[in-house]
Amino acid sequence: MASNPPGRCCTVGIKHNGTPVGKPVKVANTHDAYLATPPAGKEHKGVGILLLPDVIGIWQNSKLTADQFAANGYLTLLLDTFNGDALSLGDRPTDFVFMDWLTRGTGGKNPHTTEAVDPIVVDGIKALQEEYGITKIGAVGYCFGAKYVARHYKDGIKVGYVAHPSFVDEEELAAITGPLAISAAETDEIFPTEKRHRSEEILKETGQPYQLNLFSGVNHGFAMRGDMSVKVERFAMEQAFLQAVTWFNEYLL
Repeated sequence: MASNPPGRCCTVGIKHNGTPVGKPVKVANTHDAYLATPPAGKEHKGVGILLLPDVIGIWQNSKLTADQFAANGYLTLLLDTFNGDALSLGDRPTDFVFMDWLTRGTGGKNPHTTEAVDPIVVDGIKALQEEYGITKIGAVGYCFGAKYVARHYKDGIKVGYVAHPSFVDEEELAAITGPLAISAAETDEIFPTEKRHRSEEILKETGQPYQLNLFSGVNHGFAMRGDMSVKVERFAMEQAFLQAVTWFNEYLL
């Protein structure tokens, strides 16, 4: 694998302050989503972003992140890829088994496997194209969402950005057909040094433009759940977001 499966570090972090300004919407009349719209006159016409979240799904931090992309001109659709079964922020009960939740979902009836998630992502891409008039789609994936950025270039994603990716197979990374940027944490058991270096080798082999920024002093999850009161975490989080916006400005516009 180009990155390891998710673990405890995927659900811990800090809730950020702010008031989301987007609105809840439905995708394919089924999936929950959050739409962040650029200010009038500042939107990039026909260009938008599909935001695929970490396992916390649609919540305060991911909404604020979608709003930030919108403030930079990108209509942004934040998609619930967990069919209403995202996890809450914080430590899990002692009897919680992460891989059981991924393979079967809460109660054993709502899996979060590729067979379940892929159709939701495809519906999100179609919604951007058919409902919102987006002809050039960028995709953002945090942690769990990174896998589905890599998997869906074939379905309409033109440019991708991922932060502290988890669960990405080497074959999925090798199959990308457009530019990809990665923000990585210095301390990350899911995307450790050997996985980063292997990912660099694979990205070079694709022939696509790529960028991999490594941020010191931070852990897995920093780009979505970092502690803004800690200077090094705030800097890394802000710079990771700037990396994403700069990447889309270069390769998507």
